[in-house]
Amino acid sequence: MTSPDPQVAAVVEAIRAADPSGAISGNVFRNAFDYLYDGQRTGRYRPDQLSKTEKTHCGSLVEIYFRRALDGVIGDGVALDFSIADLDVDCKYSFTMGAWMLPPECFGKLLLVAHADDVAGHWSLGVVRALKDYLRAGANRDAKTGLNSLGRQAVQWIFERAELPANALLALPPADVEAVFQPTSGQKRVNELFRRAQLIPISRMVVATVAQQDDYMKRVRYNGGARSALQAEGFLIPGGDYDAHRQVALDLGAPDVAPGEFVSFRVVEASVGTSQAIELEGAFWRIAERHEPSTRPAPKLPSTLRY
Repeated sequence: MTSPDPQVAAVVEAIRAADPSGAISGNVFRNAFDYLYDGQRTGRYRPDQLSKTEKTHCGSLVEIYFRRALDGVIGDGVALDFSIADLDVDCKYSFTMGAWMLPPECFGKLLLVAHADDVAGHWSLGVVRALKDYLRAGANRDAKTGLNSLGRQAVQWIFERAELPANALLALPPADVEAVFQPTSGQKRVNELFRRAQLIPISRMVVATVAQQDDYMKRVRYNGGARSALQAEGFLIPGGDYDAHRQVALDLGAPDVAPGEFVSFRVVEASVGTSQAIELEGAFWRIAERHEPSTRPAPKLPSTLRY
């Protein structure tokens, strides 16, 4: 049995201390995927729409974004990618769990191994030393190899199968996604997105992917955007950049939304004292049941800015 490696433990603890909830690390993977999709210009939103070259580039993006996101904890390495807890650490990402390709220069060294699956909606991050006993016997023509089963079992997970920040388009049934992209008008596509993706956090990048326009945020707002267009159908679309919007969503029992996110749902009038009901524009409202008709337009959301 291999003795515990104190340097592996030091790297694990340094990252856990800097990112105890995993929110920072989760956003690293979300941002890397969104950059590769380039949805505002391409309309792409799935890993299988990426080229082999783009997928290869994902590892470089993950490395860059981790360096930025955990600046002060992760520095530039001497011989390897990172310096963490004053130790040289190589950063390895793979779309397939456990399939990290290891060149000879990292043999015997510390590895920060990462994996994320946008379709399954989870990510993992761990640390292992690339000991000889942990490496596959075979190598490719570049002398690269990977971890064997013992090596994969030796990974000390900082986070394992943590929830990836949502990609609303992957959370929808394919028929709904097809309906979202069917209109030729960017505004109509955004309207359909908020109509179909109810009670799912929707990021700005998803809005940009659907709108495919420079002024995509205008497609959400009142005064002609989705909030106005869907108000007659009973929809509210709170945004996480507004404290008042976020509180409305929470009070109604909708998912919490972070800055840069939205959530869409229909509301109907409620009686005073109804659980998870709020008062807006002189009436009480609650979230409508899925097949419950909206009998009047939704109220207008308050507009107190977070910043």
